[in-house]
Amino acid sequence: MIVTDIQELSKSRSKIVLDQEFAFVLYKGELRQYSIKLGQEFSEEAYREIMTEVLPKRAKLRAMNLLKSRTYTTAQLRIKLQQGGYPETVIREALEYVASFHYTDDLRYAVDFITDNEHRKSRFRIEQDLRGKGIPAEVIEQAWQEWQANGGTQDEDAMIEALLRKKNYDPERTDIKEQQKVYAFLMRKGFSGEKISRAMRKDF
Repeated sequence: MIVTDIQELSKSRSKIVLDQEFAFVLYKGELRQYSIKLGQEFSEEAYREIMTEVLPKRAKLRAMNLLKSRTYTTAQLRIKLQQGGYPETVIREALEYVASFHYTDDLRYAVDFITDNEHRKSRFRIEQDLRGKGIPAEVIEQAWQEWQANGGTQDEDAMIEALLRKKNYDPERTDIKEQQKVYAFLMRKGFSGEKISRAMRKDF
């Protein structure tokens, strides 16, 4: 392998390109340690050591430190590690490591998210948010089932009515233009048009 490019990312870190392909990101001290210089041969032994020892250990520590401050889904943690310049094989190893200790658990994350938002967001909106966090559809469905088995309930009609009261909505006094604005507001919350229309016809 030939070192075909060394791109400085910061004062302490550089991106290493081997044979015209991105290989990994290393600290400046490691460039000296492994004698990495532009245009020179890079040994297979050094490559294996970096890929199987140096980077996996660093990626695992990085993942653990991230999880100390907040909860991440597997997809969110993967993005963080990708941003750190870790190769895909190293990322997979780090994700498997933290998952083995249940530090990441997409099902648990989804159940907790549903529970926290069951009275504030529609099911549609909750599912949208979870998909945006990288939770697979089958895990979301499983989370709803577990949530229900644990006694979770959601009354979207009551939620819509509560929002209408908060907006001081009155079907007798609200003009068409304002009704359209309220309807659009509730649609953005993820409620179905049928439920919104039914609630907006009621007296408050």
